[in-house]
Amino acid sequence: MKNKWISLLVTCFLLLWVCPNAVAQVQKAQLPSQKITYHDFLNRIGTQNLGYIAEKYNLDIADAEVEAAKIFPDPELSFGWVDNGERRMEMGYGFEAELSWDLELGGKRKARKNLANSQRVLATLELQNYFQELRAEATIAFLESLQHRMLVDVKQDSYESMKQISKSDSIRFTLGQISKVESVQSRLETKSMKNEVADAENDWENSLLELKKMFASRQADSLYIPEGNFEKFDRLFDLAELVQTARNQRTDYLVAKQNQTVSSNEVRLAQAERVVDLGLSLGVENNSFVRNAVAPTPGHTAVKAGISVPLKFSNKKDAALKTALYEQKQAELEYRDVELELEKEIAQALRTYLTKQKQIQLFEQSMLAEAKEVLDGITYSYQRGASSLLEVLNAQRTYNETREAYVEARFDYAVALVELEKAVGIWDIEF
Repeated sequence: MKNKWISLLVTCFLLLWVCPNAVAQVQKAQLPSQKITYHDFLNRIGTQNLGYIAEKYNLDIADAEVEAAKIFPDPELSFGWVDNGERRMEMGYGFEAELSWDLELGGKRKARKNLANSQRVLATLELQNYFQELRAEATIAFLESLQHRMLVDVKQDSYESMKQISKSDSIRFTLGQISKVESVQSRLETKSMKNEVADAENDWENSLLELKKMFASRQADSLYIPEGNFEKFDRLFDLAELVQTARNQRTDYLVAKQNQTVSSNEVRLAQAERVVDLGLSLGVENNSFVRNAVAPTPGHTAVKAGISVPLKFSNKKDAALKTALYEQKQAELEYRDVELELEKEIAQALRTYLTKQKQIQLFEQSMLAEAKEVLDGITYSYQRGASSLLEVLNAQRTYNETREAYVEARFDYAVALVELEKAVGIWDIEF
């Protein structure tokens, strides 16, 4: 029995040694995958992203604050009972009830309503700004996944090309046309490229997991494979028009503008809170029959009304009003700062976009074709013994680096458009 267990363990060890990726491949095979378009991906972000769902509750909170601001001060009803010494002096009992209510002056309720409504508008704009930031972040993550998939294709294509050269070198070594060292070197280069393919696949699969997290997909759910390419990101822009559009549509600019309204309403409420309120009261007092022999008194009921005026010595300290005024000035400065930042960000984003556009044109007009031409020429010469393996490897690396740089430039070009449209507050990206 002991020998049986030892044999089983040795067998398992040999299987893992021969196939080191067996466990990972089994796990990968157990995890299903499905394709997803950019349009469907954004829809999932809008309905399933936990951060965005949590942010929506700020609107519900703002709505509740609006309703709370409409409430009048509650009246107060009090009851009392008095024993006038009935057992010792036979003075009877007394009962009283009083209704009191604070009459707010100075437009406090209106000021509270205006403040709550302006805060509700601010919450709406902040939610829109949150979604626009989330949409841009999600789009870049989607593009990164596409980029990694393309880099996997580039690495795989290079590996297949080197694999064919390695096979050819093995045959040529057998025929005595090249040395053993050259054959071994081409085989080593092939294995090295296979490792690069594995690294690229790992980066790609990690990017897919990032996409899953964005719409709260569980670990056991399917992997979503993005569909699309980098072919629909060409636009024509005018800087002056972009700046004007941003002033009307960019949400963080509108948030800063709305903050001014909120701070102004806070000042008005602070001023209204300094106005003295009146306390109104209406009461009824009933005293029972007094049977005292010295001063007998029939039972009677008294009605009383009153006005109370608080002595607001606290008005000498205007800390709340000063705070509101300082916050108003702060909001004005922040608004001006956002306006300047807006113009700078748009100019920088547009310049970056145009620079990436020129780089793409250079790649497509000459660099890709020239790198391919050099590789094909040196490979053809090598197969006829006119070039060395080192020249082939250098040409292969140059071609690979050029293709990878092109994929990265395409990705940077797409990201530049995302950043530019986010800076302006527009969105027409679809791919």
